[in-house]
Amino acid sequence: MAATSHVSNVRSLYKRILVLHRFLPIDLRALGDQYVKDEFRRHKSASPDDVKGFMKEWENYKDTLQVQVLESAGKIFRSTKFGTDLSEEKLSHFQEEQIGQLYELMLESTKTNRQFDIQGDSK
Repeated sequence: MAATSHVSNVRSLYKRILVLHRFLPIDLRALGDQYVKDEFRRHKSASPDDVKGFMKEWENYKDTLQVQVLESAGKIFRSTKFGTDLSEEKLSHFQEEQIGQLYELMLESTKTNRQFDIQGDSK
């Protein structure tokens, strides 16, 4: 039963994050959705210790994004800053591969001609 509860918690978190991404600018949403899907898929068979940290960090992300989405209601997306800075202490716990992923994500999310330059419907 504990395994069923865990799976339910993971799915619930995953779905909530994707719902929150609907409120991001479309290019950031595409980037974020793909990253979340890849990360959750990559951690399907992670050790219990890794899963604990994984879930904690994604819960923090969800909470931060939820606050930022609510604060941005009614504002122009481009004037809203989404995300947060990472502390030196948190960065010191990252593995080399994670630092590389983070760097690539930062480059993609801050460049003017993003890979995911998607146009919304012009209705």
